[in-house]
Amino acid sequence: MGPPLKVFKNQKYQELKQECIKDGRLFCDPTFLPENDSLFYNRLLPGKVVWKRPQDICDDPRLIVGNISNHQLIQGRLGHKPMVSAFSCLAVQESHWTKTIPNHKEQEWDPRKLDKYAGIFRFRFWHFGEWTEVVIDDLLPTINGDLVFSFSTSMNEFWNALLEKAYAKLLGCYEALDGLTTTDIIVDFTGTLAETVDMQKGRYTELVEEKYKLFGELYKTFTKGGLICCTIESPNQEEQEVETDWGLLKGHTYTMTDIRKIRLGERLLEVFSTEKLYMVRLRNPLGRQEWSGPWSEISEEWQQLTVADRKNLGLVMSDDGEFWMSLEDFCRNFHELNVCRNVNNPLFGRKELESVVGCWTVDDDPLMNRSGGCYNNRDTFLQNPQYIFTVPEDGHKVIMSLQQKDLRTYRRMGRPDNYIIGFELFKVEVNRKFRLHHLYIQERAGTSTYIDTRTVFLSKYLKKGNYVLVPTMFQHGRTSEFLLRIFSEVPVQLRELTLDMPKMSCWNLARGYPKVVTQITVHSAEGLEKKYANETVNPYLIIKCGKEEVRSPVQKNTVHAIFDTQAIFYRRTTDIPIIVQVWNSRKFCDQFLGQVTLDADPSDCRDLKSLYLRKKGGPTAKVKQGHISFKVISSDDLTEL
Repeated sequence: MGPPLKVFKNQKYQELKQECIKDGRLFCDPTFLPENDSLFYNRLLPGKVVWKRPQDICDDPRLIVGNISNHQLIQGRLGHKPMVSAFSCLAVQESHWTKTIPNHKEQEWDPRKLDKYAGIFRFRFWHFGEWTEVVIDDLLPTINGDLVFSFSTSMNEFWNALLEKAYAKLLGCYEALDGLTTTDIIVDFTGTLAETVDMQKGRYTELVEEKYKLFGELYKTFTKGGLICCTIESPNQEEQEVETDWGLLKGHTYTMTDIRKIRLGERLLEVFSTEKLYMVRLRNPLGRQEWSGPWSEISEEWQQLTVADRKNLGLVMSDDGEFWMSLEDFCRNFHELNVCRNVNNPLFGRKELESVVGCWTVDDDPLMNRSGGCYNNRDTFLQNPQYIFTVPEDGHKVIMSLQQKDLRTYRRMGRPDNYIIGFELFKVEVNRKFRLHHLYIQERAGTSTYIDTRTVFLSKYLKKGNYVLVPTMFQHGRTSEFLLRIFSEVPVQLRELTLDMPKMSCWNLARGYPKVVTQITVHSAEGLEKKYANETVNPYLIIKCGKEEVRSPVQKNTVHAIFDTQAIFYRRTTDIPIIVQVWNSRKFCDQFLGQVTLDADPSDCRDLKSLYLRKKGGPTAKVKQGHISFKVISSDDLTEL
C-alpha cells in the first residue's frame, strides 16, 4: 500500500482518458488552457506563442527515449535553470522518477496503437505533505516550432517538458516556477527531506575527521535512495557560468550520480600510495564543461588505470557530462551541498521521519492566540504553536525542517510568495507535558535562519532529552499553514503541546487540583563519596515529587558530575516536597549517595543554590559527603512556567 493520493482539481486520469478514446478525440485540459494565463500572471510573451502537441513538433515522439538519465536537458528560451538541475537529479534514482512519472510505459506513445493515444498524461508531486496526481494535456508552448521551456537533446523525448507543464499547473502557471530553488523542486518531485551543507563553514578540507564523517553521511544518503547536488559560489551575476581553472562552472548545479569507497589491490597501491580511494561521480546536466583536474578523463590518474581496472573498481561513466573526483577535490571546489534524504520508507520498520501540519492563527484570547512572532517579540513569542520531541540517546543528528504553505497561487492578487519564517529550539524538562509560558531555565539549543524562503531547516547533533520546537513567523499576528518535519535515525515521538496546565477532572478534583508549579534544574553533584581510592563512581539523579519521579542519565566514573537535568512538577501543596537523590550505578545493586529535600515555596529565592547531601529522613537528617548545585522556581500561577 502506497501513501494516500490526492487528485488535483478532481481530474481522474483513467476516466478522462477512456472518455477521449471512446469519443475519438485528444484531451484538451479545461483547467489549464493553452493561453497566456497559463504562462504568466500579468504580462504577455514577446513573440507569437503556438501551443503544439509533440506529434506536431517532431516525428515519432516519445515520453522517454532509452535510459532517462542518458540525455542532456536544455532550459529553453524562458526555462528555469533550477528545473533542469532538478530533472537531472530526479533521473539518478529510478525509485523516485518512476513515482513522479507513474506507469510510464502505459503513458508512452505506441505507433502501433495510435487509436489508444488520447493526448493525456499524469504526474505525481509531493505537495505540502500530500502526494498529488496532476493530469495535463500534451499541448506545449512553442515559438517558431521550438519549445519555449525545457527540452531534451534527444529531440523526440518529452518527459521533462510535460513534467514541467504539470508542475506549472500545480503552482498556477509557468511564471510560478520563478524563484524556486533546485531543492524546492526536488522535494516536490520526491518527498525527500532537504538539508543544505555549507562546505566552507564545515572546514572539510582542514578537518580530516569531519571530511570522512561527511563522506559517510553522503554514502548512506545515496545508497538509501537520496539525491545530492552541489554548486560553486558565484559572487555576482557577471560570474554566473564562468569557468574555474579546473573546468567547473560557477553558480551551476551538479548532480551526484555515484559515490564509492574503493580498496586498492597491490599493484594500484604502489601506483597511488594509498590503500583506499574516496570518490564521487558528478554530472553536469548540460553535458559540457567537465572537471579537468585529478581523476578527470584527461588526467594522469585516469590514464594509469586500465579499462579492466576502472570496471573492477566501479569507476565507470554512463553518459556525457559525467566525471569522477576525489573527496578531497570535491570538498575543495564546491561551496554548497544539497542533501535530499529519502524518508518515505521506514527503515526496517523503524520510523525515521516525524511530520505534522500546523497553523499560525490569531485569537483575541492570548491563551488561544497562536501567532506570536519571532524570538524578538518576548511578550508574545511563546503564543506560537509548540512541539515537543524526545531524543532517546546522546549524539544523534536531528534534521528539523519547517515549510510554509506556498502562496504562489495568490500572486495574481498581489500577495507575497513567502513570509519570513524560522523556528527556535529549547531543551526542556524531561517530564514536560504542557506548553512553555516563560523561559527561566530552558536552554536555547538552536535557532534556524529567519528568511522569506519556502523552507528553513536546522541540523544538529543533540544530547539525550526533551526538546520544544517553536515555529514562528517573523511578525506576530499573521495567519498561515506550515508543515514541520523532523528526521532522525532514532524515533523522536514528535507531538504538539496544546494544553497550558493540567485539565480539571473529577479525579484530580477529588485528589486535589494542583495549586503550585515547580521547575528544578540540578546543575551538578560534586565531591561525592568514595569508599576507597580506586572505586568507580557512576552517579545519576532521581528527582521525586510525591509519586512522580524522573531520572537523569548516568555519568561515568566521576565524583564531580555535571547533569543540567530539568524537571517540572504540578503540586497540590508545598507540603509535598521535592526530593533530589544521588545514586551510584553499580552492576548488582545501586548505592545511595545522599539527597536534599526542598519545600520549593513560591516565595523562595530563585537564584542558583548549593546544599550538602544528607541521609534519608528529611532536611534535618545527617549530612553526607558531597553537595549539589541547583536552581528551583515555584509559582502559584500554573501558567507562569
